Amino acid sequence: MLFNSYIFILLFLPIALIGYYLINYTGKYKISLLFLSGMSLWFYSYFNPRYILIISTSIILNYCISRMLMKQDSSVLRKGLLILGITGNLAGIFYFKYFDFFITNINTVFKTDFTLKNILLPLGISFFTFQQISYLVDSFRRETDHYSFVEYVTFVAFFPQLVAGPIVTHDEMMPQFRDVNRKGVNYENLCIGLYSFAMGLGKKVLLADSFSVIATTGYSNIKALDSTNAIFVMLAYSLQLYFDFSGYSDMAVGIGKMFNIDIMANFNSPFKAKNVADLWNRWHISLNRFLIRYVYIPLGGSRKGRNRTYMNTLIVFFLSGLWHGANWTFVLWGILNGVAVIIYRILQKYFDKLPEKVNTFITFLIFNFTFVFFRAESVRDGSRFLKKIFACDFGSISTELANAMEGLLEIKILSRIVPQGIMTYIPGFFVLGIVIIGLIAVFTMKNTQEKAKEGVLSMKRLFSTGIILVWCILSFSGVSEFLYFNF
Repeated sequence: MLFNSYIFILLFLPIALIGYYLINYTGKYKISLLFLSGMSLWFYSYFNPRYILIISTSIILNYCISRMLMKQDSSVLRKGLLILGITGNLAGIFYFKYFDFFITNINTVFKTDFTLKNILLPLGISFFTFQQISYLVDSFRRETDHYSFVEYVTFVAFFPQLVAGPIVTHDEMMPQFRDVNRKGVNYENLCIGLYSFAMGLGKKVLLADSFSVIATTGYSNIKALDSTNAIFVMLAYSLQLYFDFSGYSDMAVGIGKMFNIDIMANFNSPFKAKNVADLWNRWHISLNRFLIRYVYIPLGGSRKGRNRTYMNTLIVFFLSGLWHGANWTFVLWGILNGVAVIIYRILQKYFDKLPEKVNTFITFLIFNFTFVFFRAESVRDGSRFLKKIFACDFGSISTELANAMEGLLEIKILSRIVPQGIMTYIPGFFVLGIVIIGLIAVFTMKNTQEKAKEGVLSMKRLFSTGIILVWCILSFSGVSEFLYFNF
């Protein structure tokens, strides 16, 4: 189920909120958690009921192993259980996400013809699997409590963060699910949650989906691009990904707030970063935290010399790239960003002498150029795209990019009120205008969480929230999945 859909906003969310608080009102808190976990599983399996078997099996097996880890005293058996649990989780990800990729490469290298299974990737499998791996490791360290099965299901399946993060930890969520003071309706939290949800929905529906039209059109016909249009397409994809992921993160935080649950912010104005290392401390914060806590530090972190530190950094970014998808483009993207961070560390004293805005601009350029490979269908296509940018073949915004905007609600409305002679130029100016607006927003405006801290109960904020919600709902005809659903 999508946050940006009629069924979620007009049916699912109201039922979930009303049902949860009504049950809590009777004092039956365990039943309210059971209700919430049931609603979360309905949310997850809405598009494909078979998904319920996958996530249920994963939850049951991981919960059983975690319980055995807590009860077992033998260090040998406990290590064996941990290895079994981690291996089983990684095997599940490998089968659903990487099996066909592995077979394809085997066929390419050894000239074989093994048949691909065309396995459908379950939504959010990377997120809820990593979340459960962290729980197993913490259980092995005896850092988890004796949580009930219903509490564990709610922890894993809580629908605001289930399919696109953040990857939360038990110590962040479980105490909140148990806190009796969070069981009643809090109208201030409802307002803050609604505001965050509306801002996130606006980012997704009004901005990210508009940039998507430009990016999709450009990347589907790289050959036709000149340098000007390639630059606009590159910027459009970076802004699409930014507002798509930022929008989901805002909505996840907002929905959690409606239930009096604080979900960590997974996104913190990354384009304002002062350097490439700072960028990755602001983008997908929970994934970076997971990789640092469970990969980088166990490998030795920065404690075993400079060269080992650089190698550990490269391993983390390689895994981050592979986590995002079964394609060499993601692997290359990860390695390029790892190399960029290493270069920054080596030359940090020189970068620190540059003006802050210069460093921010350099970081933004690195992001854009590396994400060309993230978006391209193949490494070859990514290389072709970059060649288009550096060909210095500049011109006007292409007819293809301009025409692609004609399906947007805003353009349809303008076409009814603007004379046809003028309307001919509107889509092209819309491409230029929305990219400029997007750049101004990401570099100068406060993010949603910063604004929420300033207070959202003013009439101005409440009015703007209502306007954005209505505008977004009217634009749902072109509804699309969040990009991180694919990872």
